[in-house]
Amino acid sequence: MSQLSTFHVGKYLFGVDVFLVQEVVRLQMITPVPLAVPEISGLINLRGEVLTVIDLRTRMGLPPAEGTREPVNVVIRVDEEPVSLLVDEIGGVLEVSQVPFEQTPSTVDEKVRDLLLGAYTLPDRLLLALNAKAVLEVGMDSSRAA
Repeated sequence: MSQLSTFHVGKYLFGVDVFLVQEVVRLQMITPVPLAVPEISGLINLRGEVLTVIDLRTRMGLPPAEGTREPVNVVIRVDEEPVSLLVDEIGGVLEVSQVPFEQTPSTVDEKVRDLLLGAYTLPDRLLLALNAKAVLEVGMDSSRAA
């Protein structure tokens, strides 16, 4: 990974490889899915393609966002399947090839840490490298449904 597309969820700054990001779109109408696990917000129709929406706040055990700002859909492709990640705010693209990559610090919440590849130490904060496959695997785990 040399370039990461970044976004904010709660107090965290996350990044995913730019090659995984298909597009970023404003909040779309989300259709709920009955009996889905809480992490699955529902489905959106993006130009005729139906995508699953995973709420990263719920997925990471974070409380609902405060305020009136609308979340943003970051559409990623994992194994050629598009999925929307619901995030608080989009960041930008960061070049990280010269930034030290380390194991995720123990100060990061365990539920969040389980979804990461590691962390980049930026001058003013940590950039957490999100493991997109891990986010999807647990988000799609039907054994957790009640």
